[in-house]
Order: sequence, then structure tokens, then C-alpha cells
Amino acid sequence: MKELVEVIAKSLVNNPDEVVVTETVTEKETLLELKVAPSDMGKVIGKQGRIAKAIRSVVKAAASKEETRVTLDIQ
Repeated sequence: MKELVEVIAKSLVNNPDEVVVTETVTEKETLLELKVAPSDMGKVIGKQGRIAKAIRSVVKAAASKEETRVTLDIQ
């Protein structure tokens, strides 16, 4: 999951070196935290949050295939 979010985020931003994804696994779910450069935040979120919503949809679909619950937090 972590690699999937990393690849998507790096393809969207101007500073791919500053993309950091941390993964925290608990019994109930997996929490993914995506951190990007402040100047790239708008590109990851998109107009009215459309890109962020699309990324979350892709991650949710991949998680359902593995039968886990994943939460994506964009910072």
C-alpha cells in the first residue's frame, strides 16, 4: 500500500524527493500518512479535493483486495 501511494504522489508533484509516506499498522486498520512539500500540497489535493478523493479510492480498492482497512492522511 505504501508504495502505491508513493508512486501516485511522486507522479503528481514538482518535488518528488520530498514525498514521504509513513505506514502504521494496527489490528483494525493501516494508517498511511502522506507528506509533501507545502508548494505541492495543492497538486495532491486538487480542486475541491478531487485528486485526494481519487487517491483514497484507489487505495481503498487495493485494500479491499487484501481484505484490510486503510486510512490515508494527507499532510
